Amino acid sequence: MSVNHDEQAAGQPAQPSEPMDPGSPSGPGNDTPRGLLRRPRQHRALALAAVAIVGAVAGGGVAYAASAGPGTMTTAQIRSATNPGLVDVVTTLGYQQAKAAGTGVVLTSTGEVLTNNHVIKGATSIKAVDIGNGRTYTAKVVGYDTSHDIAVIQLQGASGLKTATLGDSTSVKVGDKVVGIGNALGRGGTPSAATGRVTALGQAITASDEGSSSSEQLHGMIQTNANIQPGDSGGPLVNNHGQVIGIDTAGSTGIHLTAKQAKTQAFSVPINTAVSVVHQIESGSSSATVHIGATAFLGVQLSSGGAGFEGGLPGSTGAGVTVAGALAGSPVANAGLQAGDQITSLAGHEITSASQIQSVLGNYHPGDRISIGWVDQAGQPHTSAVALANGPAA
Repeated sequence: MSVNHDEQAAGQPAQPSEPMDPGSPSGPGNDTPRGLLRRPRQHRALALAAVAIVGAVAGGGVAYAASAGPGTMTTAQIRSATNPGLVDVVTTLGYQQAKAAGTGVVLTSTGEVLTNNHVIKGATSIKAVDIGNGRTYTAKVVGYDTSHDIAVIQLQGASGLKTATLGDSTSVKVGDKVVGIGNALGRGGTPSAATGRVTALGQAITASDEGSSSSEQLHGMIQTNANIQPGDSGGPLVNNHGQVIGIDTAGSTGIHLTAKQAKTQAFSVPINTAVSVVHQIESGSSSATVHIGATAFLGVQLSSGGAGFEGGLPGSTGAGVTVAGALAGSPVANAGLQAGDQITSLAGHEITSASQIQSVLGNYHPGDRISIGWVDQAGQPHTSAVALANGPAA
């Protein structure tokens, strides 16, 4: 069974100046669906690893939580109450010549927005359309946590925005009615709504981009049967009191089941977990999994399959990672690396996989100088110090 991150993305000319029209037909210069719940990059084909019993994580106090009152709400009322606190996130993946679309939840009136990390992953520019006021803002990455697929972005110059009402995910029970709201299929405009019920808690899944060997383990997920679609990634899973109790992250259909058995499955990060990560990002506390601020960039392409720079399916001999290309003017190009060379070390760490490069770079920021070691195609070793550039979000 496969599970996809809900996102919407497609091929575009490198770094166009305006957001794409996600509803346009596929073809050169147009956008086509990419993944289920994940926004940029490729679809994340989430393979269901295990129905693990990983207890739901209760993050530190849910600072943004507010009571929606004792009564239940209809789906129409939930949408009416929730929509103004959402944004459509549209990113340009300049190094992949593509664009992608997702959803975000507004946390503060000044434009702090919660979304999935995969929604902004690889973005060289981010724009967000606020549903509440219809305005389009340029957004910057405040920080992200790849282990929980959570990111915080800041809308530049925003004020007076409507915010979402956050709830308490520890109170969620199997059988609860839920509504997933978001920018389904990247169409923009009024957010769509998918109704369903909670079918399991504490789930563990393995998420990976289609066409990529890299994957991530996500734990403590809320599982529902809501029909979450590409572009919904980063959007809210709302209870029948109008409170956000999860962030939609991945969805699938049982493609290996019979037609009678097949059913929709979707997975959401519990809001308490997400808010705990938000607090860490807001405090500026980086860690092994949380990155604060802009992403450092080498400019090395590790796949010949067009998966973009600093990612993909690298060739490896076990003693290094093969370079497929170097972006003109990038740190690695300036250092003299070329296609066919093998990166063997970075900042003093031995390198044998693309994921190690990503991991090492996560400890640095643009402008930092680090060492890089490589072996050229003639077998000659080289070492150079490079100044990291400002790159796309990881």
